[in-house]
Amino acid sequence: MRDYLSATSQFNYQHTVDAALTGSLTALNACVECCDRHALPGRIALFWEGRDGSSATYTFSDLQDKAARFANFLVAQGVKKGDKVAGLLPRNFELLITVFAAWRIGAVYQPLFTAFGPKAIEHRLNSSGAKVVVTDAVNRPKLAEVADCPTIVTVGGTKGQGIVRGDFSFWAELANYSSVCEPVLLTGEDPFLLMFTSGTTGPSKALSVPLKAIVAFQSYTRDAVDLRPEDAFWNVADPGWAYGIYFGVTGPMAMGHPITFYDGPFTLESTCRVINKYGITNLTGSPTAYRLLIAGGDEFARSIKGKLRIVSSAGEPLNPEVIRWFADNLGVVIHDHYGQTELGMVLCNHHGLEHPIHMGAAGFASPGHRIVVLDDEYKELGVGQPGILAIDRTQSPMCWFGGYEGVPTKAFVGNYYLSGDTVEWNPDGSISFVGRSDDVITTSGYRVGPFDVESALIEHPAVVEAAVIGKPDPERTELVKAFVVLSPQYRAEPALAEELRQHVRKRLAAHSYPREIEFVSELPKTPSGKLQRFILRNQEIAKAQEAAAKNVSA
Repeated sequence: MRDYLSATSQFNYQHTVDAALTGSLTALNACVECCDRHALPGRIALFWEGRDGSSATYTFSDLQDKAARFANFLVAQGVKKGDKVAGLLPRNFELLITVFAAWRIGAVYQPLFTAFGPKAIEHRLNSSGAKVVVTDAVNRPKLAEVADCPTIVTVGGTKGQGIVRGDFSFWAELANYSSVCEPVLLTGEDPFLLMFTSGTTGPSKALSVPLKAIVAFQSYTRDAVDLRPEDAFWNVADPGWAYGIYFGVTGPMAMGHPITFYDGPFTLESTCRVINKYGITNLTGSPTAYRLLIAGGDEFARSIKGKLRIVSSAGEPLNPEVIRWFADNLGVVIHDHYGQTELGMVLCNHHGLEHPIHMGAAGFASPGHRIVVLDDEYKELGVGQPGILAIDRTQSPMCWFGGYEGVPTKAFVGNYYLSGDTVEWNPDGSISFVGRSDDVITTSGYRVGPFDVESALIEHPAVVEAAVIGKPDPERTELVKAFVVLSPQYRAEPALAEELRQHVRKRLAAHSYPREIEFVSELPKTPSGKLQRFILRNQEIAKAQEAAAKNVSA
């Protein structure tokens, strides 16, 4: 294990990295970096598992061949350097072919999550001006409702099922084109991905990811995920989202490491099947996914105990109860990692670097980033003072975000990028997450982070999930209200609500416990599984306004 302090001050990468960081040389192509360089005879790029138990393996050479053919097809459709190619595809080989073909000709890949409906797809395609969209027979009907839809390529089912008149047939077209396609070399500043934010606080925004970000993705995969040559690796995140395409595809494949795709819904059964069948030792996912696994209890634990070497978590803060459960029941260390679509991962409990581990903390700055905590006047704060997490861009060579596409932002102030998240320094140099700035609750003069209250609630055996907000209150400014999803073994009743209130009060403080608890069947989330507390908060604000209006009229 490498020393954290030395890793944060040293960058020993190959010549292409120097070009990427400076952006001054025409020397980079993502398809070359993530595929061609590793296309040795028999070297596996993808382990694929279908929902029905079918499976296949594909080599880097397979991918190089097919990506070149599809790249030539794209060129024939008029796709040029900088044009957008969208993929509305499940986790399959065709998705990788589409991604790498776009990269090969200097085009920009735009992921579309398959759970999106037609309007969400239309917004993203129209915003990007994509020249081509590649889909499959299952998702093709959504595109029929998309206005001004670009050229469609469909991966058909058996005997061409799902190929609509006017569409191109994916595999039929591949057979028509040569496997020779010279890669277009770019600078580190040229874009290779077009992402949309996940929408945890409002409408999603588009942002371009430059080629130099591959260096940061590879660094995270090495230092935080600690991906080793002997590991069998599985990132369960969908490549329609940032964590999936950044670190489920780009990071590991840039290291020449095979990835795993499971083409099906995330369930207890499928998770156990894939871990056991492929001997997964290094697993990454989200707290939402891990809480689902914990619900499987002893039966799940017995089926995979001893199989995993390490586990990583990202997407939202990792509750301490999840950390303890994985240690006690699986005998494996799970670490929390923090990042954003705009940044990649910048704050981690690194599996591959030696530093203190603070239970419940988001971790330490990733090498190549200087993280600070700012007050409302943008002055840097010290230990124990809550403030906004920010990136000092003048001292963060790995920070690549330059703004949103066609949308102004207040995220840049002087030398800083403001994350919008409230955090605080710990004495050991780690940083703890308090909550989104908009989510932090002010009650009777105290500031309460919803994450702490949610974590305390989840420690109770009755609670599967919880979301905590500030409800408008004339006396306290806001009072703490919790929305709780119960385990099927428990019934929603006032006595249980009171027990949960006291449970939190004993663990935190008298001002932090939820004075109101509402039992719900589900919580509002983005398609990627992140809590949308602002929806619950807006509902409570609307109720308060409606009640006030009735009082006035009365």
